[in-house]
Amino acid sequence: MTDQDPLAGPAQVQARRWWRRPWVVPLAFIAAFFIAFSLPPYLAFDSSKSRVPPPPGLGWYYGLLSFHVVLASIAMITCVFQIWPWFRQRHLNAHRILGRLYVFAGVLPAGICALILAVVSPLGPAAKASTLIMAPLWLTFTVVAYRMVRQKRIVEHRRWMIRSFALTMSIITNRVWGGVMTAILQPDLDTRFHGDATVMGYSISGVATWAGWVVPLLIAEWWLERGDMAKHRARAQRRKATAQPQTPATTR
Repeated sequence: MTDQDPLAGPAQVQARRWWRRPWVVPLAFIAAFFIAFSLPPYLAFDSSKSRVPPPPGLGWYYGLLSFHVVLASIAMITCVFQIWPWFRQRHLNAHRILGRLYVFAGVLPAGICALILAVVSPLGPAAKASTLIMAPLWLTFTVVAYRMVRQKRIVEHRRWMIRSFALTMSIITNRVWGGVMTAILQPDLDTRFHGDATVMGYSISGVATWAGWVVPLLIAEWWLERGDMAKHRARAQRRKATAQPQTPATTR
């Protein structure tokens, strides 16, 4: 989604080879594995296979949930390529096309679906509140990132895309937290929860949904302010200052 790379300076720096980004392959593998595991139940047109039980009396819920899962999968796949520097620098046209798919065929419709689904969520009040906050943030981060690139403000575009990426991938950490909380709380079903599996499920979903997106977003913000992104930003500012013409000294 970028038009040029201002971080590389007047003479563009040779892009690192793809294999020198050790996080790319694991990230792509995790995303592909997660999609391969999560998507099939929502392509079967059978609500009994849904991993989220549809609320009673809402026949449209499963269809909208399936649509959301497909759209979110598109966002997840395209996002992996969007944040891959080698791909962006070597295949700029493809980067732009995938960027538009990420925004208009992924995040925007998926986020709107998430808002509707959250209102009638069967996962409890904490999970509902989490999604009602996360989905607007996801939409906002993505729209701002798109506007920044349209205005040629590439550094700001990347910052907002990293935030959008954190929320796009948060469904994976959501599932991790769900497994952790299930392992922790399951032994207390008959004591702390008095045998009420529904209340225990609400507790698990509440922690998983909140931690699932808040923790990745905090990590993204830390990286933007103190990690590699901060170094890139400082380097770009130094180049900009160096490129500014010097004012000639006046003589008397």
